[in-house]
Amino acid sequence: MLRTALYDWHRQAGAKWVEFAGWEMPIQYQGVIAEHRAVRTQVGMFDISHMGRFILRGFQVRAQLNRLVPTDLSPLLPGQSQYTVLLTEQGTILDDIICYCLTDTDWLVIVNGARRIPDWEWLQHHLTGITMEDWGSSHLLFAIQGPGAIPSLQPCFQEDLSVLKRFQHQPMTLRDPESTPVFVARTGYTGEDGCEVMLPVAAGLWLWRTCAERGIPACGLGCRDTLRLEAGMHLYGQDMDTSTTPLAAGLGWLIHWHKEDFMGREALVQQRQQGLTQQLVGLQILGREIARTGYPILSAGEKVGHVTSGTLSPTLGIPIALGYVPPSLAKVGTPLSIAIRSKAVPAQVVKRPFYRSPCPAPR
Repeated sequence: MLRTALYDWHRQAGAKWVEFAGWEMPIQYQGVIAEHRAVRTQVGMFDISHMGRFILRGFQVRAQLNRLVPTDLSPLLPGQSQYTVLLTEQGTILDDIICYCLTDTDWLVIVNGARRIPDWEWLQHHLTGITMEDWGSSHLLFAIQGPGAIPSLQPCFQEDLSVLKRFQHQPMTLRDPESTPVFVARTGYTGEDGCEVMLPVAAGLWLWRTCAERGIPACGLGCRDTLRLEAGMHLYGQDMDTSTTPLAAGLGWLIHWHKEDFMGREALVQQRQQGLTQQLVGLQILGREIARTGYPILSAGEKVGHVTSGTLSPTLGIPIALGYVPPSLAKVGTPLSIAIRSKAVPAQVVKRPFYRSPCPAPR
């Protein structure tokens, strides 16, 4: 299995391991609940170096990338970024990604770890005259998240991190012995404020160890999943995949219909006209049972859909889930049930996100 450059540190810190998309990754250190609460109340750091990091260079990179996503990238200025999705010709989702405009001719695209190789091949096939660089082995990627993320991380940088607004990014300089320039973005996958930092391996080892020495706890993929689910964020491969469209997945806001030319547009127009057969909803289970991926969703005793993600919310103290149901059953307050161990457990459709941080990143 693949390992990040921090593998030895994780092992010495007592990490428990999980295989994820071919990577051996820490799932927890002190425990999922403790790490989850650290991020919600103060700060935690994640090694997310398994994710794909592609640099695209060329005079036509903006225009060509813009044709592969439904969101209009043309207004982005250097220092701005956009969450969006790569689409097939059928309008279904290949991956959800973030596109960062570095300069007019240089862009960074960060993709999911499980889609790193397929996305690379997809981009290579559809982009012409564009130079692509895979920074996966040369750079590490960290996420420092929580209401205390910025002040906790600030002593490691020469510039003022607070100048960054939500989804903004810029080069910053570490206070390491080499004064290393690094990439810092005010983005994340937890529903909290924070930064994602991409930097060369040697500088990454320095930053991670320095943050650990300053008391920032390491967090694993276990609480990353519970955090993102509370915040109503999708996980590719569970809540969306190549069988779902942005309209069905509740990501219709990513589609900028004024764009006349993008991959899958015709199929999405047709789906909008014909209507959906299933759509993603938030669910609260009315009991203590936990709904897991694949569990049937029932209405009047009949299966009408399935759960895609579920957990016991550490923050709210209740079981929550995402799942697909017919649009006629998607209204908030609709009573449903989940088949859990051959028992129909009551549930209801609720508004997403399940949890909203009182300390969001500034816009």
